[in-house]
Amino acid sequence: MKHARIIHGGVTQRAVEQDGQLLLADGTRVAFDAVTWLPPLEPTPLPRTILALGLNYADHAKELEFKAPEEPLVFLKGETALTGHRQKTPRPAGVQFMHYECELTIVIGRTARHVKRSDAHDFIGGYTVANDYAIRDYLENWYRPNLRVKNRDRTTPIGPWYVDAADIADPMALALSTTVNGKVTQSGNTKDMIFGVPFLIEYFSSFMTLRPGDIILTGTPDGVVDCRPGDVIVTEIEGLGALMNTIE
Repeated sequence: MKHARIIHGGVTQRAVEQDGQLLLADGTRVAFDAVTWLPPLEPTPLPRTILALGLNYADHAKELEFKAPEEPLVFLKGETALTGHRQKTPRPAGVQFMHYECELTIVIGRTARHVKRSDAHDFIGGYTVANDYAIRDYLENWYRPNLRVKNRDRTTPIGPWYVDAADIADPMALALSTTVNGKVTQSGNTKDMIFGVPFLIEYFSSFMTLRPGDIILTGTPDGVVDCRPGDVIVTEIEGLGALMNTIE
Protein backbone atom coordinates (compact mmCIF):
# COMPACT_ATOMS: atom_id res chain seq x y z
CA MET A 1 0.00 0.00 0.00
CA LYS A 2 1.14 3.56 -0.73
CA HIS A 3 0.90 5.85 2.30
CA ALA A 4 1.24 9.64 2.37
CA ARG A 5 1.34 12.49 4.88
CA ILE A 6 -0.38 15.62 3.68
CA ILE A 7 -1.95 18.87 4.82
CA HIS A 8 -5.61 19.19 3.83
CA GLY A 9 -8.00 21.77 5.21
CA GLY A 10 -5.20 23.08 7.42
CA VAL A 11 -4.80 19.70 9.12
CA THR A 12 -1.82 17.35 8.89
CA GLN A 13 -3.11 13.85 8.27
CA ARG A 14 -2.39 10.48 6.76
CA ALA A 15 -3.73 9.29 3.43
CA VAL A 16 -3.40 6.33 1.10
CA GLU A 17 -3.49 6.15 -2.68
CA GLN A 18 -6.68 4.71 -4.13
CA ASP A 19 -7.71 4.82 -7.77
CA GLY A 20 -5.57 7.83 -8.58
CA GLN A 21 -6.74 9.88 -5.61
CA LEU A 22 -5.89 10.35 -1.96
CA LEU A 23 -8.17 8.54 0.47
CA LEU A 24 -8.26 10.27 3.86
CA ALA A 25 -9.00 8.56 7.18
CA ASP A 26 -12.58 9.92 7.23
CA GLY A 27 -13.31 8.44 3.81
CA THR A 28 -12.93 11.70 1.88
CA ARG A 29 -11.23 11.45 -1.49
CA VAL A 30 -9.15 14.37 -2.72
CA ALA A 31 -7.04 15.05 -5.80
CA PHE A 32 -3.26 14.95 -5.63
CA ASP A 33 -3.05 18.66 -6.43
CA ALA A 34 -5.55 19.66 -3.71
CA VAL A 35 -3.18 19.05 -0.80
CA THR A 36 0.24 20.04 0.48
CA TRP A 37 2.53 17.04 0.47
CA LEU A 38 4.83 16.33 3.41
CA PRO A 39 7.65 13.79 3.71
CA PRO A 40 5.78 10.47 4.13
CA LEU A 41 7.52 9.69 7.42
CA GLU A 42 5.76 9.39 10.74
CA PRO A 43 7.13 11.55 13.60
CA THR A 44 9.54 9.69 15.85
CA PRO A 45 9.89 10.03 19.67
CA LEU A 46 13.64 10.55 19.32
CA PRO A 47 15.58 12.51 16.70
CA ARG A 48 15.51 10.69 13.38
CA THR A 49 18.84 9.40 12.10
CA ILE A 50 19.28 10.10 8.39
CA LEU A 51 22.14 8.18 6.79
CA ALA A 52 23.13 8.93 3.21
CA LEU A 53 25.43 6.99 0.92
CA GLY A 54 27.85 8.65 -1.43
CA LEU A 55 29.29 7.06 -4.58
CA ASN A 56 27.27 3.86 -4.13
CA TYR A 57 27.05 3.26 -7.88
CA ALA A 58 30.33 2.69 -9.72
CA ASP A 59 29.13 4.52 -12.83
CA HIS A 60 28.33 7.64 -10.78
CA ALA A 61 31.76 7.55 -9.12
CA LYS A 62 33.34 7.33 -12.56
CA GLU A 63 31.13 10.16 -13.82
CA LEU A 64 32.47 12.41 -11.05
CA GLU A 65 36.03 11.16 -11.61
CA PHE A 66 36.27 9.51 -8.20
CA LYS A 67 37.41 6.02 -7.29
CA ALA A 68 34.55 3.79 -6.15
CA PRO A 69 34.73 3.30 -2.36
CA GLU A 70 35.85 -0.01 -0.87
CA GLU A 71 33.52 0.41 2.09
CA PRO A 72 30.38 2.54 2.42
CA LEU A 73 30.97 6.28 2.16
CA VAL A 74 28.38 7.69 4.56
CA PHE A 75 27.35 11.08 5.89
CA LEU A 76 24.59 12.31 8.19
CA LYS A 77 21.79 14.70 7.33
CA GLY A 78 19.54 16.86 9.50
CA GLU A 79 15.76 16.58 9.20
CA THR A 80 15.39 20.21 8.12
CA ALA A 81 16.93 19.14 4.79
CA LEU A 82 13.78 17.14 4.03
CA THR A 83 10.84 18.50 2.08
CA GLY A 84 7.82 16.97 0.38
CA HIS A 85 6.50 16.11 -3.05
CA ARG A 86 5.59 19.08 -5.31
CA GLN A 87 7.61 21.47 -3.11
CA LYS A 88 10.36 23.89 -4.12
CA THR A 89 14.09 23.70 -3.44
CA PRO A 90 16.25 26.83 -3.51
CA ARG A 91 19.37 27.07 -5.65
CA PRO A 92 21.89 29.28 -3.84
CA ALA A 93 22.94 32.40 -5.68
CA GLY A 94 26.18 32.17 -7.58
CA VAL A 95 26.69 28.39 -7.57
CA GLN A 96 27.87 26.72 -10.76
CA PHE A 97 26.71 23.12 -10.38
CA MET A 98 23.72 21.83 -8.42
CA HIS A 99 22.44 18.40 -9.38
CA TYR A 100 19.71 15.95 -8.36
CA GLU A 101 20.29 12.42 -7.06
CA CYS A 102 17.47 9.87 -7.42
CA GLU A 103 17.82 7.50 -4.47
CA LEU A 104 16.04 4.46 -3.10
CA THR A 105 15.38 5.23 0.55
CA ILE A 106 15.06 2.55 3.23
CA VAL A 107 12.78 3.25 6.20
CA ILE A 108 13.65 1.20 9.28
CA GLY A 109 10.65 -0.60 10.81
CA ARG A 110 12.13 -2.34 13.87
CA THR A 111 14.99 -1.61 16.24
CA ALA A 112 18.05 -3.12 14.60
CA ARG A 113 21.32 -4.01 16.29
CA HIS A 114 23.83 -6.61 15.06
CA VAL A 115 21.51 -7.77 12.29
CA LYS A 116 22.72 -10.48 9.94
CA ARG A 117 22.50 -9.76 6.24
CA SER A 118 20.20 -12.74 5.74
CA ASP A 119 17.72 -11.23 8.22
CA ALA A 120 17.97 -7.62 7.06
CA HIS A 121 14.60 -7.44 5.30
CA ASP A 122 12.84 -8.25 8.57
CA PHE A 123 13.92 -4.87 9.92
CA ILE A 124 12.74 -2.75 7.00
CA GLY A 125 9.36 -1.08 7.36
CA GLY A 126 9.16 0.30 3.85
CA TYR A 127 10.70 2.37 1.11
CA THR A 128 10.33 5.78 -0.47
CA VAL A 129 12.07 7.97 -3.06
CA ALA A 130 14.52 10.74 -2.22
CA ASN A 131 16.09 13.39 -4.41
CA ASP A 132 19.29 14.25 -2.58
CA TYR A 133 20.47 17.45 -4.27
CA ALA A 134 24.19 18.18 -4.15
CA ILE A 135 25.92 21.52 -4.64
CA ARG A 136 29.30 20.58 -6.08
CA ASP A 137 30.80 24.06 -5.69
CA TYR A 138 31.21 23.38 -1.97
CA LEU A 139 32.67 19.87 -2.18
CA GLU A 140 36.03 19.73 -0.41
CA ASN A 141 36.84 16.13 -1.22
CA TRP A 142 35.02 12.94 -2.07
CA TYR A 143 34.95 11.44 1.44
CA ARG A 144 33.94 14.52 3.43
CA PRO A 145 31.03 16.44 1.92
CA ASN A 146 30.86 19.92 3.42
CA LEU A 147 27.55 20.62 5.18
CA ARG A 148 26.71 23.15 2.47
CA VAL A 149 26.91 20.42 -0.19
CA LYS A 150 24.27 18.07 1.21
CA ASN A 151 22.66 19.46 4.35
CA ARG A 152 20.88 22.62 3.32
CA ASP A 153 17.24 23.29 4.20
CA ARG A 154 14.72 21.84 1.71
CA THR A 155 17.37 20.23 -0.49
CA THR A 156 16.18 16.65 0.00
CA PRO A 157 12.67 16.12 -1.36
CA ILE A 158 11.29 12.78 -0.25
CA GLY A 159 8.10 10.92 -1.17
CA PRO A 160 5.48 11.08 -2.40
CA TRP A 161 4.70 7.68 -0.93
CA TYR A 162 5.83 5.40 1.84
CA VAL A 163 5.43 1.90 0.40
CA ASP A 164 5.26 -1.10 2.72
CA ALA A 165 8.28 -3.36 2.44
CA ALA A 166 5.99 -6.36 1.83
CA ASP A 167 4.85 -4.72 -1.41
CA ILE A 168 8.37 -4.57 -2.85
CA ALA A 169 9.45 -8.07 -3.83
CA ASP A 170 13.11 -7.20 -4.45
CA PRO A 171 14.50 -3.74 -3.61
CA MET A 172 17.65 -4.72 -5.49
CA ALA A 173 15.89 -4.88 -8.86
CA LEU A 174 14.13 -1.53 -9.23
CA ALA A 175 14.47 0.80 -12.19
CA LEU A 176 15.32 4.42 -11.40
CA SER A 177 14.96 7.44 -13.66
CA THR A 178 15.05 11.22 -13.56
CA THR A 179 13.56 13.76 -15.91
CA VAL A 180 14.33 17.47 -16.13
CA ASN A 181 11.49 19.45 -17.71
CA GLY A 182 10.17 16.21 -19.18
CA LYS A 183 13.48 15.04 -20.69
CA VAL A 184 15.01 11.81 -19.39
CA THR A 185 18.48 12.60 -18.05
CA GLN A 186 19.15 9.65 -15.72
CA SER A 187 18.34 5.96 -15.94
CA GLY A 188 19.59 3.11 -13.79
CA ASN A 189 18.70 0.17 -11.59
CA THR A 190 19.22 -0.59 -7.91
CA LYS A 191 20.88 -3.88 -8.91
CA ASP A 192 23.96 -1.82 -9.74
CA MET A 193 24.56 -0.60 -6.19
CA ILE A 194 28.03 -1.32 -4.85
CA PHE A 195 26.64 -1.92 -1.37
CA GLY A 196 23.13 -3.36 -1.49
CA VAL A 197 20.22 -3.04 0.91
CA PRO A 198 20.89 -6.15 3.06
CA PHE A 199 24.59 -5.28 3.30
CA LEU A 200 23.81 -1.76 4.50
CA ILE A 201 21.46 -2.96 7.26
CA GLU A 202 24.10 -5.39 8.47
CA TYR A 203 26.87 -2.79 8.18
CA PHE A 204 25.18 0.04 10.06
CA SER A 205 23.63 -2.15 12.75
CA SER A 206 27.05 -3.67 13.48
CA PHE A 207 28.15 -0.48 15.23
CA MET A 208 25.03 1.61 15.84
CA THR A 209 21.38 1.11 16.72
CA LEU A 210 18.89 1.75 13.96
CA ARG A 211 15.48 2.81 15.28
CA PRO A 212 12.03 2.71 13.70
CA GLY A 213 11.68 5.70 11.41
CA ASP A 214 15.40 6.08 10.71
CA ILE A 215 16.14 6.30 7.00
CA ILE A 216 18.99 5.31 4.70
CA LEU A 217 19.46 7.04 1.34
CA THR A 218 21.29 4.54 -0.84
CA GLY A 219 23.00 6.66 -3.51
CA THR A 220 22.37 7.43 -7.17
CA PRO A 221 23.54 6.13 -10.57
CA ASP A 222 25.22 8.28 -13.20
CA GLY A 223 23.47 10.86 -15.35
CA VAL A 224 23.40 13.95 -13.14
CA VAL A 225 23.04 17.38 -14.76
CA ASP A 226 23.01 20.95 -13.49
CA CYS A 227 19.58 22.17 -12.32
CA ARG A 228 18.53 25.79 -12.83
CA PRO A 229 15.74 27.92 -11.33
CA GLY A 230 12.42 26.97 -12.88
CA ASP A 231 13.50 23.42 -13.72
CA VAL A 232 10.99 20.72 -12.80
CA ILE A 233 12.75 17.57 -11.63
CA VAL A 234 10.96 14.21 -11.37
CA THR A 235 12.82 11.35 -9.71
CA GLU A 236 11.02 8.04 -10.10
CA ILE A 237 11.62 4.52 -8.81
CA GLU A 238 9.73 1.47 -10.01
CA GLY A 239 6.94 0.57 -7.60
CA LEU A 240 7.51 3.59 -5.38
CA GLY A 241 6.22 6.47 -7.46
CA ALA A 242 7.40 9.71 -9.00
CA LEU A 243 8.67 12.53 -6.79
CA MET A 244 8.35 16.01 -8.32
CA ASN A 245 10.32 19.07 -7.25
CA THR A 246 10.93 22.55 -8.69
CA ILE A 247 14.10 24.61 -8.40
CA GLU A 248 13.62 28.21 -7.27
